Amino acid sequence: MSGAVRRGASGEGAGRARRLLVAAAVTLAAWPPAAWVAARGLIVGCELETADAVVVLAGSSTYRERARHAAGIYARGRAPLVLLTDDGQRSGWAAERQTNPLFHERAAEELLKSGVPAGRIRVLPGVVTSTHDEALRVREFAEAENLRSLLVVTAAYQSRRARWTMNRVLGASGVRVGVDAPPPGEESPPAATWWLRGLGWRLVPGEYLKLGYYVLRY
Repeated sequence: MSGAVRRGASGEGAGRARRLLVAAAVTLAAWPPAAWVAARGLIVGCELETADAVVVLAGSSTYRERARHAAGIYARGRAPLVLLTDDGQRSGWAAERQTNPLFHERAAEELLKSGVPAGRIRVLPGVVTSTHDEALRVREFAEAENLRSLLVVTAAYQSRRARWTMNRVLGASGVRVGVDAPPPGEESPPAATWWLRGLGWRLVPGEYLKLGYYVLRY
């Protein structure tokens, strides 16, 4: 009898192990497409072809792709002015300057190298600590300068939250806002493989957490 009990327990254990292996295989097979869908769900398209200005939101990890994308918008005549926000964050050491430049200064350098004239670049006053802060600064500038439309450039995975926030803050002012994000793949990891990079985990799952917080907070 004891041998039969042991054989039965062993069979049940083997069955559980097979079920776990099957579940793990199914999870592994489903993860890449699910991760792609999650990433793509954060990206929104642009609703405006032209605007009075393009606003480049702060973001140290993707400042180059944002600045270059904004320069392309300017070069195509879609906006005559490029606005930068200042998050007060400093970049790495710059030997030519003997200092750690602010990231908005780095972004301005990228704009200049990409052909945007210095007179067409403005830094919004005040240090911002969040996308909501940026929206408030943008609204103040738009009202002071009588701007009626804006193109907002940010990382692709932040684009849904940026559009929601900008519309929330600027909606009553009558300023039309379009979010035009560079496609992921340069500094932002591609939608298909974001989960292979640490930055991807900050930009995708982290962005869903931020989006939920913003909806509840603002």
